[in-house]
Amino acid sequence: MRARQNKIGMTLFGVYLLLYVGFVFLNAFAAETMEATPLPGVNLAILYGFGLIVMAFVLALVYGFLCRDTGEAEVGEETKDDL
Repeated sequence: MRARQNKIGMTLFGVYLLLYVGFVFLNAFAAETMEATPLPGVNLAILYGFGLIVMAFVLALVYGFLCRDTGEAEVGEETKDDL
């Protein structure tokens, strides 16, 4: 179970890392793109930043859902009752 949780965690971390690296590279190499205002008074940098915050929360919820304890122990895995 723990190996599965580690794999899920690292996969979700990789997804977030790609999104964050995209944000950093856009700011570093295409700053004029981040100045665009898709919504009146709000530039793309602000939207992307808030999007990163929301995505971190969503990925945390996904991780919690995928790694929840279903009450079934895998073969060879100790449960709390076994200790």
